[in-house]
Parts: sequence; C-alpha cells; structure tokens
Amino acid sequence: MKQLVILLLSITTLLNATFAQDTTYRSPYKTSWKDAAITVGGIGLTALGVKLINDKQPLTDAELKARETQDVFFLDRSSRGFYDKDMDDASYIPFQASFAMPVLMALINKNERKHIGQVLLMYTETMAITGALFTMATGNVYRSRPYVYNTSLDPEFRKDKNSQRAFYAGHTAATAAATFYMAKVFADFNPTSKAKPYVWGVAAAVPALVGYMRYKAGMHFLSDNLLGYAMGAAAGVLVPKFHKIKGMQNVTVLPYGNTNQKGLSLVYTIR
Repeated sequence: MKQLVILLLSITTLLNATFAQDTTYRSPYKTSWKDAAITVGGIGLTALGVKLINDKQPLTDAELKARETQDVFFLDRSSRGFYDKDMDDASYIPFQASFAMPVLMALINKNERKHIGQVLLMYTETMAITGALFTMATGNVYRSRPYVYNTSLDPEFRKDKNSQRAFYAGHTAATAAATFYMAKVFADFNPTSKAKPYVWGVAAAVPALVGYMRYKAGMHFLSDNLLGYAMGAAAGVLVPKFHKIKGMQNVTVLPYGNTNQKGLSLVYTIR
C-alpha cells in the first residue's frame, strides 16, 4: 500500500490544473474544490488504515495451532494452504502498471488530454476512496491468509502480523479501481469510439489477472479477491458517474439538409 499512498500524494500536486482547462472540447464532467476535500479526507483515512494495519498483533502459538484444524468458508477451501512467493512477487508487475494506465490514457487521448487536470483530480479521488475503504477494512478485520494453514511453512512466518491481512484483497481492489476508472472516463469522453469494448476488456482483464495471481500466491482467498474486485470496480465507475453532467451531454446536434429542406438533427445517445 506504500505505492498507493505515494501515488495519491504525487497526483494531488496537480489538482490546481483542474481549473485551467482547455475549453475547446467540453468535458462531460463537473468538478469542484469539494473533490479536493474528499480526496484529502480519503488520503487521511488511508494513512489511518495503514497505521491500524501496522499495529496488528501477530498470532500466538495457540492461535496458530487452532488454524491447523480450523475450517474455512466453502468458497475458499480450494486455496487453503496455498503459498507461492514467486507468484506473490510477480503480482506486483500488473498491479503497479495499472496505476499508470489512466494517466497514459489521458495523455494519449486528445479529448481527455484537454481536461487532464480534471481527469487526474477524479482519478486521485477514486484511488483515495479505494485506499480508505481497503485499509480501514484490513486494519480492523483479522483474517488469516491462506498460507497460514500450510503446516510445512516456518511457524514464525505464519504467525507474523502480515499474515492477518487476507480481508480483503487490496491489490485487486486498487487495480480494478484504476483500470475501470480508465475505461469509464474513456467511454464518457469518447462515446462513439469503436475502441470502447477493447478498453473495457482490458479494464476487466488486468484486475482479474492480479486477483488470480494473489489467489495462487496464497495471499488472499477467492472471496477476498471477488470482494476486492467488486469494490475497486465500483469506485472506478461510480466516481466518474457521480461527476457526469446530465442533460445535453447525451444530445448531439448536427446540421441537416437536402435540396428541399434545411435544419438541425438532434441525436440522443444512451450512455
């Protein structure tokens, strides 16, 4: 989560650009300094959540012993005892890469680039909310990772306080928030683009890959990843949706004419 906090703080320095936008292309969104306040609040809650996570206590010998015979939720039994350090390390590659995807899309797409300050403000807000929800949940809920149930591993490793961070999957949540935000913003700025299905496909696939890797690594159970995916995707889609301007944003006005008549054509697009 250190990378997420650094990302949030870095992008926050660009918030002043929000109010100096190129108006040659009208943004589908409306933002204000209230968003900066929400973002700062989210970052604050994220920092508090990180502290709660760091303050967690390791398992006692008795608690570890109890884990060896403890049953788990039926949906999670398939990964009970999983552990793969190489898969754990590899999961950071798509996880960290996902943070750059909305920024790169905003730089590449001309419609987004003209309002890049606004796009980055909402992105920071999205990640701040995602970070706050995840860290506060993880900081207050003690749930053992799948590898804790693996009796072949070093008991000290299994007892470590980091082993009590299974609920819920933060890597999956943060990745989903970033990629679904990228897709939602792209779709809103480019409602007629034929690339939308491909952008949404990438948005769905990357966090699914991260979730699978965290599952195989023994860091999270299936239910932890499913919840993380849902929470992140919801933040990525809902933050832009709540900022979207209603009304004429769905209406396209075009000149119309033939040899007998002239006028305007109004087309309403369902988004």
